[in-house]
Amino acid sequence: MTSKIDNPPPYEEAIDHSKYGNYRNQPQHGSHVPPPPPSYSPSPPGYWDQEGVHPHATIPTLSAGVHASNSGDMEDFLRPRFESTSIRHAFIRKVYLILSAQLAVTFSVVAVFIFVDPVRLFVIRYPAIYWASFAIFFVVYCILLCCKGPRRRFPWNFLLLGVFTLAFSYMAGTISSYYETKAVLLAMGITALVCIAVTIFCFQTKVDFTSCGGFLCIASVLLMVIWIVTAVVLVFQYVPWLHMLYAAIGAIVYTLFLVYNTQLLIGNRELAISSEEYIYAALSLYMDIVQIFLFILQFSGAATD
Repeated sequence: MTSKIDNPPPYEEAIDHSKYGNYRNQPQHGSHVPPPPPSYSPSPPGYWDQEGVHPHATIPTLSAGVHASNSGDMEDFLRPRFESTSIRHAFIRKVYLILSAQLAVTFSVVAVFIFVDPVRLFVIRYPAIYWASFAIFFVVYCILLCCKGPRRRFPWNFLLLGVFTLAFSYMAGTISSYYETKAVLLAMGITALVCIAVTIFCFQTKVDFTSCGGFLCIASVLLMVIWIVTAVVLVFQYVPWLHMLYAAIGAIVYTLFLVYNTQLLIGNRELAISSEEYIYAALSLYMDIVQIFLFILQFSGAATD
């Protein structure tokens, strides 16, 4: 049992400082008041002054989860992001460099086939060479797809890519030789404008097209069905509007493929191509661009006829 005087005052009286102003500071009878706890200090315990406070006590400040006294940790924290961005930019430059070389070869071959009459007559007279180039194109394309991935110790990738580019360039030149020169030049100009617009759009937009792979597969199947129907119909009767419809749908589908593959190349969307698969990235963009050119050529050639 404790006496009444040793009991703490009620709440109403405790808030009255005129009566119990020094109650908290006065020690109670028969009780031991422990010393105040020391304030926080990063130094080891046992080094305190007379008042219980470390003479050099400081509270460390934090910035983005890194101690402010060590500025090098912040650079170490952000360096992997900067390195990944620089690697992606170098990857994009490498892909576009390879793509530029491929397109330069292809459109040079097309220009020779449409401006040099002996060459034009030769490829029209010997269509077997076209089918041979198509076989080479298909085989090399399958090999490149099977060998997709990092192959730094496999230098044959560039050789296969060169053979593929020459075979596809011969096919594009052979197809172009059947059309008028103005139609081919018009198709080249429209293809260049489409590619520039798609590239600017992909680098500026926030819309993610990399999640539309299923839709593009359905569009490819639809395009194949339209091609079969068009081929069957043209055997019996020539229908110009059906041919133009197939060419227009094909150009739209491969433009969407170009948007899809460009965003995979950029790498800031849901899906991305590995920074080591530059052969596959250049191959995909090259196929899309040349297919867009061929479909626009069919459309413009049918329109001029």
